[in-house]
Amino acid sequence: MSLASHTVPVRVWDLPTRLFHWTLAAAVVGLVITGNVGGNALVWHMRLGLLVGALLLFRIVWGLVGGRWSRFASFIYAPGTVLRYLKGEHRPGDHFEVGHNPLGSFSVFGLIGMLAVQVATGLVADDEIATTGPLNRFVETDLGLAATGWHKAYGQWILLALVALHVAAILFYRWRGTNLVVPMVSGDKALPPGVPASTDTAGTRLLALGVVAACTGLAVWVARLGA
Repeated sequence: MSLASHTVPVRVWDLPTRLFHWTLAAAVVGLVITGNVGGNALVWHMRLGLLVGALLLFRIVWGLVGGRWSRFASFIYAPGTVLRYLKGEHRPGDHFEVGHNPLGSFSVFGLIGMLAVQVATGLVADDEIATTGPLNRFVETDLGLAATGWHKAYGQWILLALVALHVAAILFYRWRGTNLVVPMVSGDKALPPGVPASTDTAGTRLLALGVVAACTGLAVWVARLGA
């Protein structure tokens, strides 16, 4: 009997998580392009930065109230669990194959953390030409310039390295026979019966919409502080 006969489709990634993921990916690509083009493109760079900020706020909230496998509680692992995973010592109920495994969780938190730093430094940046972040007027000149230097140099390259590692991991797992992209599109994974699914109903989607509205409103308010 084939392995496929022992699996069933399980909803792992709820719709809000999937939309967050692909919107964030598109926004990051846009940020890299507009940031390197410069000039008038920096207007869109700032707008995309605010969008990423709103998305990160949404993900933080959704990591507390979202679908089971989108919640941080499902992929914050104790050091001992990480060691067991690296040794291949899996216990019943670990469910490493469902959402983010321990190594994947490091990638997720690393990307979220680095993006947050880039957004924060961008908000107070000053390129000394024509573009300043909306919160630049609230910080000392030296701090704004230091933030700009980090944002354009080390911060950018560290973020690109993390993105490259993320993509490399996806390709590695694909080579090993595990497609991580399809579940992030469809929401479902073929898993053993009994694996708990994420809640993905009209109610949870409406809740997500409310969270998005609040995060967007905050981003617009921050943008207007620089007007």
